[in-house]
Amino acid sequence: MRDIRRKEKAITDRNEMISLLKAAKYVTIAMCDKNMPYLVTLSHGYDQERNCIYFHCAQEGKKIDILQKNNRIWGQALVDYGYIQGACDHFYATVQFSGEVEIITDVDEKRLALMVMISQLEEEPAKVAEKQITKKSLARVGIGRISIHEMSGKKSKEVIISV
Repeated sequence: MRDIRRKEKAITDRNEMISLLKAAKYVTIAMCDKNMPYLVTLSHGYDQERNCIYFHCAQEGKKIDILQKNNRIWGQALVDYGYIQGACDHFYATVQFSGEVEIITDVDEKRLALMVMISQLEEEPAKVAEKQITKKSLARVGIGRISIHEMSGKKSKEVIISV
């Protein structure tokens, strides 16, 4: 991975990058099929113990077709702190990551993945999990796991991420 050009914007603390992966509302991943890029934006949950990102999806479609042929991805989580009017500047923090996607079929890991996502995204995760995680939903939902190989981060100078 190439070093960041603007060193003052680099995020070097792994814990800060992890905080961003947990704080971001979504991740965008880039895939490639026959030398053509394809991007998708996904709701997600970051599992710190496994250093992976889980996402839910349909069990078929273009994204699945591409990942079955080439499961290597490049992704980004973005926390947008907004455009600064009159300054031609934008406050943000991002984490870039590379990894490989595996489609999960194991019911226990699907349950775990959904709990990771619900816990990260919902204000009342226990209520949502009780209602949403059923035998039927576990059979129906597609779950992808991005095993992260590398991460780097970048932020505008004034943004401070709490760890």
